[in-house]
Parts: sequence; structure tokens; C-alpha cells
Amino acid sequence: MADLLTDHWEFPPFRREGAAAVSVGTCAGSDLTVVKPRTYMNRSGRALAGLIGQAGFEPARDLLVMVDDFALPGGTFRVRARGSAGGHNGLRSVQDALGTTEYARLRLGVGPLPSGIGDTAGYVLEPFPKTELDELLDIAPDVRDAIECWVAEGIETAMNQFNRRGVDE
Repeated sequence: MADLLTDHWEFPPFRREGAAAVSVGTCAGSDLTVVKPRTYMNRSGRALAGLIGQAGFEPARDLLVMVDDFALPGGTFRVRARGSAGGHNGLRSVQDALGTTEYARLRLGVGPLPSGIGDTAGYVLEPFPKTELDELLDIAPDVRDAIECWVAEGIETAMNQFNRRGVDE
């Protein structure tokens, strides 16, 4: 999804920066840095080292973490201002790196987990099945709009506008 977004916004190619691949550009009239971890998911927090060290960086205001989520139906997403990791090891790593749960997240629905899958780690390392990939591509424009709304108007407005689009609590 990050590649689709940066392509749409005409950001430069990703470049290596420590434990991350980074692309910087302008989105909704503001500078935006897109960071893709180059680590295992459960070590995603390491990719934030470059941001955490920046003067004035405030996770609650400046960070939106996008993750896949088995708890949400495929083809849906939810924007949240804060919260627990909810069993997501990537979010747990981010929280550990930041020392707070006060940061926005955008959860992309990829659920439910297919029956008979006991090892989620092995499953998430596989390429997306075509049906799941198609679902993600279908919601990509709305995800992009939600991120642009977050950049321009903040997390509360993004939640109010985009969490009403068919995602049940």
C-alpha cells in the first residue's frame, strides 16, 4: 500500500535509512515522510529511529502507522487516534520504541484468518492471495483519502469521515 500511495503522490523512490526505506514528499499541502520498515514485523519500531530523534516530533500529532489486521474484514479499514497493540506484534514494537500508545493508526482489514491456519507468522509472510490483494486495491483510493484527511485536518476528522464507511465496531 505504501508504494501505491507514494506513486500516486509522485514521491521520489524509497531510499534506505537504517532499518527503514523512506520517501519524502508533499501531501495535502504538508511535508510527509513515508517509512517502510525493513525489519521483521515484530521489530517495526526500529524503523522509527530517524523520526523519534527529530526535534519537535510528537507521535500523537505526527505519526500514522498503517498495519494489516485479521480482526477487520477484508476490504475495510479503520482509523484510530490511539489504543493498545491489540495482539499485533508490529504495533507492540512501535509502542515499545515510542514509549506510548498515543499515536494514530490505520488498520487495513485482511480478515478473517482462513480456517486451519495455526501459524499466523508463516501465513503473513506469504504473498497476499489474489482475492485479498484485489480487496486492498479496491480500498486504496479511500485509504489515500483518509491519509490526506489526516494530514490536512487531523485524526479526529479522519476518524469521523472514514470510520463510517461500513466498518462495524
